[in-house]
Amino acid sequence: MTYNSKDLKDMSDAVRALALYALRSANSGHLGIVLGGADVITTVFARFLRRGRDRFVMSAGHGSALLYAVLKLAGYNVGDLRRFRKVGGLPGHPERGIDGVDVTTGPLGQGIGNAVGMALAEKINNTDARVYCLCSDGDLMEGVAQESVAFAGRYKLNNMILLWDDNGLSIDGVAQTDVDIPMRMRAAGWATESVDGDDFAQIIRAIDSAKKSKIPVFIQCKTVLGRGSKYENNSKAHGLALTDAELNSLVHLYSNVRGNDLWRAYVQKQMPVSAVKEKYSLPHVTMLPVGDAMSTRELSGIYLNELLKAGAKIIGGSADLGGSTNVRVANSRDITADNYSGNYINFGVREHAMGAILNGMSASGMHVYGSTFLVFSDYLRPSIRLAALSGLPVIYVFTHDSVAVGEDGPTHQPIEQLPSLRLIPNLNVFRPCNGIEVMYAWRRALLEKSMPTCIVLSRQQIRMVSTPLGAELSRGAYVIYAPESQRVRATILATGSEVPLAIDVAKKLGNAVQVVSVLSMADFRNQDDEYKKKILSGFVIAIEAAASAPWFEFADAVVGIDSFGVSGAGDAVYAKFGFDADVIAADIKSKIK
Repeated sequence: MTYNSKDLKDMSDAVRALALYALRSANSGHLGIVLGGADVITTVFARFLRRGRDRFVMSAGHGSALLYAVLKLAGYNVGDLRRFRKVGGLPGHPERGIDGVDVTTGPLGQGIGNAVGMALAEKINNTDARVYCLCSDGDLMEGVAQESVAFAGRYKLNNMILLWDDNGLSIDGVAQTDVDIPMRMRAAGWATESVDGDDFAQIIRAIDSAKKSKIPVFIQCKTVLGRGSKYENNSKAHGLALTDAELNSLVHLYSNVRGNDLWRAYVQKQMPVSAVKEKYSLPHVTMLPVGDAMSTRELSGIYLNELLKAGAKIIGGSADLGGSTNVRVANSRDITADNYSGNYINFGVREHAMGAILNGMSASGMHVYGSTFLVFSDYLRPSIRLAALSGLPVIYVFTHDSVAVGEDGPTHQPIEQLPSLRLIPNLNVFRPCNGIEVMYAWRRALLEKSMPTCIVLSRQQIRMVSTPLGAELSRGAYVIYAPESQRVRATILATGSEVPLAIDVAKKLGNAVQVVSVLSMADFRNQDDEYKKKILSGFVIAIEAAASAPWFEFADAVVGIDSFGVSGAGDAVYAKFGFDADVIAADIKSKIK
């Protein structure tokens, strides 16, 4: 649709008035970006965004009132702006699930990574869709944003246009951005433009030029924070420092009938959007025969390879560790800047960007996974949290899951990561001990619709133990080693590589001890009391090479690790921390006399 500068000015003022009304209703929020950035977002929506094809991401999530206002006027069903920032109403930062909001942004920088993921998804799907993203000074100071920018440059994502609301201020004063951001963007493989953020003709020319680029485009939009208010060009305008009367005066200043009429005409010309989703079909693959001892990362690689061979539509990759995490397999085909038809992405050493990009890809409807070592899950934890909050079924493959990593030492030996991941709501964490459990974890993760999954795997080989026929893996915990005696004196809970050890301990303790494999603590927690009582018979001991505290929810005693690791051979480090069948058996005997 074609609107001239006068049209866009009236439409933009209507956006300001509605956003200010929302801020006034909430008596909180962020004024500065509403007044300074409205012209940019209005131009994108009214002049360029093809509804149902193109995407818009508000990375500057504090500008939610501005986003909700333009969505409301553009005909999206966002709800009542009088309920902005109120319980049950529109949240203070944009969240996936609101009409027109594809991704949950909040922590600065995340939205840029999400937009990169969306742009990559469109390239893989071979569409002509574009992704527009509005970011702030704060976004560009975050490391995840710079990681994502570098990735987009290397992959030549020319379907992405990043607009910078450049007002030079942040909460504490002068924005501490790079001295020359456009130069940095060019060095990262982006084309750059610079415009006045209140000059509609300049913004239009820059976006028209960007649409012809062969590389991603960064548009510096010079704006004035809090323009038109008494705190214009003052960091106080970032929040809501105005009185109710001053806000009301601004609402009246920007309200205009013509702007609202133009938006109503815009809505009437929009094509209806059909929300047709392709049904996902996961091919059935039987795990291949395995040896007596294998690492669970090897088992995962075998199963993933067979899934890809059978035609499963899975896209994923690793933060430069595909060979170590066993996700770069024989049937992997690299996605490159020259060929997007593959199924494997080398994210480079960019764990956090990988997480944010995967969220964007998942929001675009793709089944995606990313991998690194478990200890480095900390580097993408904010993105994992947002996937869980958003209900995005991203899969994380985390290997090298314990102190048995060995010689690389305590910096690479995870201790607190397992329990900390299990604390995130709406995130399932599987730590499988054999091929059946690995296969179940993968299939469950790929069939999830609204929950991300972590699959936690060993680097070291472990003895393969059999899952009994009929075992209910979906319950999260099941008896993997049953006692000969009908009366159970003790139950040993274990996960992953500690399951074979737990069985060795049980054998040393006699015929009244059972071993339970806890594949998913979250799934087990959700079981009824009758099943839990059956599983937790007698004196309960948990064995896991990680922080011990969370296990006391189920266990009377825990064999865990509550200090950092040490360098040394994996089996020697394992033994140093007491993971020895004789030592554990002796300790348990003293407790159940």
